[in-house]
Amino acid sequence: MAAPLNVSVVAADQEIWSGEASMVIAKTVEGEIGILAGHEPLLAILAAGEVRVSTTSGERLVARADDGFLSVENDTVTIVARDAELIK
Repeated sequence: MAAPLNVSVVAADQEIWSGEASMVIAKTVEGEIGILAGHEPLLAILAAGEVRVSTTSGERLVARADDGFLSVENDTVTIVARDAELIK
């Protein structure tokens, strides 16, 4: 099994969620993107919408993120948004 992703979802004023995940799906201005372990480095502008995280324990989290960016490097995914909140 591949090493997990280290994921952080951060709003301008607080961290919304951080932990290990097997997959992250986010909406960018160029379309929806799925991130798995070993993904190439990436910097993308987020479109308003949902960020879906599948944790290594099998839990599914959904956050709303508006006006920000997504960064992927060395199995670390950072999502920074002006406004974000955990939906479920």
